[in-house]
Amino acid sequence: MCHVIVTCRSMLWTLLSIVAAFGELIAFMSTDWLVGFPRTPDAVYGPHGATTAGEAYRPTLGIYGRCIKLPHMQRGILCGPYAIHFGEIASGFWQATSIFLAAGILLLCAVAFISVFTMCFQSIMKKSIFNVCGLLQGIAGLFLILGLMLYPAGWGSDKVQLYCGPDASPYRAGLCSMGWAFYTAMGGTVLTFICAVFSAQAEIATSSDKVQEEIEEGKSLICLL
Repeated sequence: MCHVIVTCRSMLWTLLSIVAAFGELIAFMSTDWLVGFPRTPDAVYGPHGATTAGEAYRPTLGIYGRCIKLPHMQRGILCGPYAIHFGEIASGFWQATSIFLAAGILLLCAVAFISVFTMCFQSIMKKSIFNVCGLLQGIAGLFLILGLMLYPAGWGSDKVQLYCGPDASPYRAGLCSMGWAFYTAMGGTVLTFICAVFSAQAEIATSSDKVQEEIEEGKSLICLL
């Protein structure tokens, strides 16, 4: 018999797991990892940045995409991937970043999907599904940390120097500033570890004595604070 068990802690863990997965996915797909120095479509770079007059804008550069404004373009800023193939990503460090982030996000999305069904299934192969998911989230968090640590090492690539100036080098962003996607990825990584730890609390809540009493009374829907 399937028992639907809903507790505050299990529902909070499920919600946070979904938020962490979607946050990391959105950050990975975004072009707002680096925000370049102000320029115009016809800008010429000088010692102190863009030197041409006109309406300035700040291009953005992601791991595999970018947003730029082309000369005489009437439709505003154009966003899209600069790397069509994996080998075209700006540097080897960013390629490694892509692999680690993709692996971490894949695990987080799998956990987010599984977490929705933890109301009906609390164990898998006689092991707590919360503990298994918590372990997967911990592994995903390690992948994400590795990816974020390798990401600044790629700032010395030619692609980054086009956006951030010739002073850009590994772990030095030059004239660029960090975009919201980088901070979102960092926040998602922290949240991932919080979820990994909190999964134990979710498991305790769904296997408490009070839950067992409700099951023994023959209830199929159990809601506890």
